[in-house]
Amino acid sequence: MFLTILTPALVLLCWTLIMWVWMYATRIPAMQKAGIKPAELKEKSQLEVLLRSVRQIADNYNHLHEQPVVFYALVFYSHLVGVKTSVAITLAWAYVLLRIAHSLWQALVNFIPVRFVLFSLSSLALIALAVLNVFALLA
Repeated sequence: MFLTILTPALVLLCWTLIMWVWMYATRIPAMQKAGIKPAELKEKSQLEVLLRSVRQIADNYNHLHEQPVVFYALVFYSHLVGVKTSVAITLAWAYVLLRIAHSLWQALVNFIPVRFVLFSLSSLALIALAVLNVFALLA
């Protein structure tokens, strides 16, 4: 089960849904406390009155729809062309675990230098997986 290249994609997808639940579990009460009515919102900037800790969770949820899209495409490409080596699977898991660590760090602590390291390491895992696929294509 954990030896498939697609399993890390499923885990990251599930993690994104967990962050969605966490975002609304914190955002809705914060909006109610601030007297913000969703139907009356005209601009995202109106949410800037919410506590930073609430906004950090929403920011991370948005981040999980940016670079991870490249990860999903790359993992499915890897699966389709048969790049399913232990190195590829390890890189996919490294990416997912680093993104989960990034999420937790951003949502709970958000000390940017550490967050940057987590993002950079996950990016390197993604780059390495892409390079592995290019080498497999050229072989």
